[in-house]
Amino acid sequence: MESAPSRTAMFAAVSRGLFRLETAAPWVLDDVLALVLVGPVWRELRDRFDPLFPGPVLRESRAAVCTRSRYAEDRLAAGAFTQYVILGAGLDSFAWRQPDLLGSLTVFEVDHPASQAWKLERVRELGLPLSDSQVFVPADFEAEPVRDVLGAAGFDWAQPAMFCWTGVAPYLTAQAIESTLRTIAAAAPGSEVVFSYRAEDCVLDDVGTEFARIYTPIAASADEPLQPGWPVIEIERLISRCGLKVVDHPARADLQQRYFAGRTDGLRPYTFETLVAARVT
Repeated sequence: MESAPSRTAMFAAVSRGLFRLETAAPWVLDDVLALVLVGPVWRELRDRFDPLFPGPVLRESRAAVCTRSRYAEDRLAAGAFTQYVILGAGLDSFAWRQPDLLGSLTVFEVDHPASQAWKLERVRELGLPLSDSQVFVPADFEAEPVRDVLGAAGFDWAQPAMFCWTGVAPYLTAQAIESTLRTIAAAAPGSEVVFSYRAEDCVLDDVGTEFARIYTPIAASADEPLQPGWPVIEIERLISRCGLKVVDHPARADLQQRYFAGRTDGLRPYTFETLVAARVT
């Protein structure tokens, strides 16, 4: 991570792109730029890692990666926010997929300096447009206060914001998660955070258990080891202790009903990660 882009961020982008290629429409998230941002190496990543996972595990994990982005963007669209903070942005393409929102919304992409530098180089190579409403904020979550780096980048703590923090907490210590949630709780009333956390092993179904078994050593080999999972009651206690109020904590069945109802292929997101939305009151 000190000199290279996050490999797990690339995995996520490849998942979003392959979901679109391999799954019948309608797509829960139509990320046409995901594979473009990764570049030609996406084929190498697919060919190297896909054979390690059974078909149902691939399908449900890719559906989950897309669902977490869609869920956060739906919460954003439903609120009255002037700022959108993507914590651990990776190769997120929101600003290019939703250009109409940039007029009334400032997007802050916060990510590890090495990953962000690599992404910006790809953006330049591809000639993707950049807007004054798109602010890139390099930060190390384990070493730097999020409040400091956001403030220096022009974030207004007096204006309502939506924080998207998906696919990051599973790799962070409990201390780092709590610190970030406390920082978000200091935002203006009405601000929200959507984040995903690793579910505890005892609630995983067969697909979730198999994903955890296969993916855990892969993440560790990329120097981004997974942290232990959280019981639902413990994560809600943590959120409350940090000064936030849980406003939505959907189970897998809820997400399946919201985003995959009516499909004939039985597609659904895996149980490995759980989404939660919390509000600053």
